[in-house]
Amino acid sequence: MHTGFYDEIHEEFREVVREFVTREVTPHYKQWDAAHMMPRALWEAAAENGLLGLAVPEEHGGMGLADYRFRMIIDEELARADALGAALAFHLHDDWVLPALLQFATEEQKQSWLPRFMDGSFVSSVGFTEPGAGSDLRGVRTKATKNDDGSWTLNGQKTFIGNGISGDGALVLARTDGSDVKQRGGATSFSLFLVTKEGNPGYTPGNQLEKMGLKASDTAELFFSDVQIPAANLIGEEGRGLEYVKAILPQGRLAVAAAAVVVAETVLDQTLDYVTQRNAFGERIADFQNTRFQLADLQTGLEAAQRYLAAQVEGFNAGQLDLAGASKAKLHASEFAKKCVDICLQLHGGYGYILEYPVAQAYLAVRLLTIFGGTSEILKETIAQELLAGSAPNSR
Repeated sequence: MHTGFYDEIHEEFREVVREFVTREVTPHYKQWDAAHMMPRALWEAAAENGLLGLAVPEEHGGMGLADYRFRMIIDEELARADALGAALAFHLHDDWVLPALLQFATEEQKQSWLPRFMDGSFVSSVGFTEPGAGSDLRGVRTKATKNDDGSWTLNGQKTFIGNGISGDGALVLARTDGSDVKQRGGATSFSLFLVTKEGNPGYTPGNQLEKMGLKASDTAELFFSDVQIPAANLIGEEGRGLEYVKAILPQGRLAVAAAAVVVAETVLDQTLDYVTQRNAFGERIADFQNTRFQLADLQTGLEAAQRYLAAQVEGFNAGQLDLAGASKAKLHASEFAKKCVDICLQLHGGYGYILEYPVAQAYLAVRLLTIFGGTSEILKETIAQELLAGSAPNSR
């Protein structure tokens, strides 16, 4: 990020993260990538270094690091180590599931769950997407039926679930109003649950889904067959699930925007090193006009993305980031990162197509960022709705 974005305390935190990545991630990441799975030992080591649940308040045993710059430092150091799969796994845990607990869980739920989010004993997943319901969550068919004692019985299926195999549970959006699962639900048709795998034989992860990139982060389907959910695992109030999902979307989309800017910055730095060392026709690749013009465009675009992201992070830290602002940040950053990595791969020539080179891995990974957390098309709809609402008669 640009000069002045981080303070001294952030750089001190960076040293902790960098040492953790060097010791616990870099020596093993290629093995995890090949195995399509990261071990629980990684989560335990991250917990020992204070890298999980950064925003958990001090009264619940956390450090209360709600300043999003700390989360970005973790991304930056993992990206520099070409370990983006680990960054994604941590994002799901800290930027999607944890915010729901911090905002909507009861004090009893926080006392029960937050320590486990910090100590690595509970790795979480986000169970929103289904085979027939991606961006349109009102199409969710997974159904939770309330039992006489206030508990719930869950049946359904989720897909594209990060940490789906390795995780211990998921934040699940389910239909709870008894409506026909073949129809789109209403605004109050859904509720959120924290569903645990332990003690629930009907909670079954499917096979590992073969992805283009980010393979170290396992992704799978989840199947729920008469899974029993205690009443205490309902997050917030019944019927407000969609409202809660909308409330956590700004941080989730900010997380993707931050990851996109980090990837673009890292790959551009790697490409600068490559073109200044590689020769063709007796000249450095960096000395060809096409290369210089491409690099100039990318650096300008990167700085614009960094500045815009910095403004949104500042808004988040002040409690002022809304869904439209986060959508703009994700749209711009993810689309720029996709363009940047594509051009950088081209500047690598044939080596850019070899998976041993980080730019090839980044090319496969960055393609997810315009899809995950809301496709670019959905983001444009969100932004347009805000724009048109502001231009409607009597709206000013």
